[in-house]
Amino acid sequence: MISLIRRSLPSVALAAIGVGAAGVLALWWRDTPAIRGAAGWLTGAGQITGLLAGYAAPVLLLLMARIPLLERELGADRLARWHARGGRWMVGLVLAHLLTITWGYALTDGRGLLAEGVRLVFDYPEMLKATLGTLLLLGVGAVSAAAARRRLSYELWYYLHLATYLAVALAFGHQLANGAQLGDGPGRALWYLLYLGTAALLGWYRLLVPFRHDRRHRLRVAEIRPEGPGVVSVFLTGRRLDELHAEAGQFFRLQFQTPGLRWAANPYSLSAPPHPDFLRFTVKSLGSHSAALARLPLGTRVLAEGPYGAFTARRLTTDRTTPGLPARTAAAPARVPAMAGAGLPGSGPYAPLPVRGRRRGGPPVLLLGAGVGITPLRALFETLPGEVTLVQRARRPEDVLFRAELAAVATARGARVHELLGSRAEVGDLGRALARLVPGLARHEVFLCGPDALTAEAVRSLRAAGVRRIHHESFSF
Repeated sequence: MISLIRRSLPSVALAAIGVGAAGVLALWWRDTPAIRGAAGWLTGAGQITGLLAGYAAPVLLLLMARIPLLERELGADRLARWHARGGRWMVGLVLAHLLTITWGYALTDGRGLLAEGVRLVFDYPEMLKATLGTLLLLGVGAVSAAAARRRLSYELWYYLHLATYLAVALAFGHQLANGAQLGDGPGRALWYLLYLGTAALLGWYRLLVPFRHDRRHRLRVAEIRPEGPGVVSVFLTGRRLDELHAEAGQFFRLQFQTPGLRWAANPYSLSAPPHPDFLRFTVKSLGSHSAALARLPLGTRVLAEGPYGAFTARRLTTDRTTPGLPARTAAAPARVPAMAGAGLPGSGPYAPLPVRGRRRGGPPVLLLGAGVGITPLRALFETLPGEVTLVQRARRPEDVLFRAELAAVATARGARVHELLGSRAEVGDLGRALARLVPGLARHEVFLCGPDALTAEAVRSLRAAGVRRIHHESFSF
């Protein structure tokens, strides 16, 4: 039952957004008794697209407000996809609004488009600010397009994206001043509630909660450990880490308080189950920010937003556990050689935390990862209940991460771990290669994490092999 409710949440959330859009259209319908002529139709289209764009702006900000319920149940990956898709729709609505409202007013006043546009900008209240906000919004939309985004570092894209907040704030006044449907009735009150409520949630979850966590947990860099070519693990220590309630498979957005890094909050997944004494993140050098982490001074303070993400055991088809059963499928606890003697205050050899219960009736689980995508799977491999197999895809043996750790965990819990090595041509069809390694592949529930190209190929291959339940997380921005 719980699993069914969780699977229905995305549909419920989208339906709620749709109901809100229908309510916005109802405002226009109520205040538009008749439409006559081309000017009336164009002006009406401009009003509708303007209202929908004004509604979309706070909704898109809410998707990125780090609201725990949405982040935990829908997942940051899904929310980011909705935000990106909705952003493209909003830009289209803004462009349609500009064209149709200007054209409709031009026909009504008997002016040309350019002359009417100049009059609207300089003679109507709040329009200068709205024009600046629109230019900012279109600029952010341009750099967010896939072709432009691939040329930008995450840090630069992040800074440019912050201009969206200013664009929305600048455009808000003209909606109330010039929107006939947002007069002194309930429409105006609801508009204020939507925008001010969004601002309050953003301020709380994006600013106040991280500040409170910083004061409470005091995270600092305790150790930097090389893991492979261009890959390091960052160990953070702090106070009362168990109160973060983090889960294996989740991630944090980290701001390292050192010059050059302090103003960007980059997402990094936990590469080991959360521990009461420390958190471990494993990072591959993919940009200036991640490359700089290998040179972090020990003791550097870290601001952390999170934990976020729904790439956890909650996604399992059968999420019931039987209390009181042995914590592991094997009696002996694992001692992972790669993390022994971590050098952390008060820590001895690292012992993985126990699996909490045993899943009843669910299918076996396959964890498939490549590159830095193995990091959340590494944590899940240790903690997911039931029958688990992990396959790590890499081009060369030296690119495989956590080999000793994974082998130790597999031995301790009776799980299986495989390496799928070679180029795409050498491996051949991914589905057939996986079927050779994982008997009964179609019966498995799959957790998938890696580069976008691998994810797309794996989803196609797994679907063709008959796999029905695939959970995947993307690192794209």
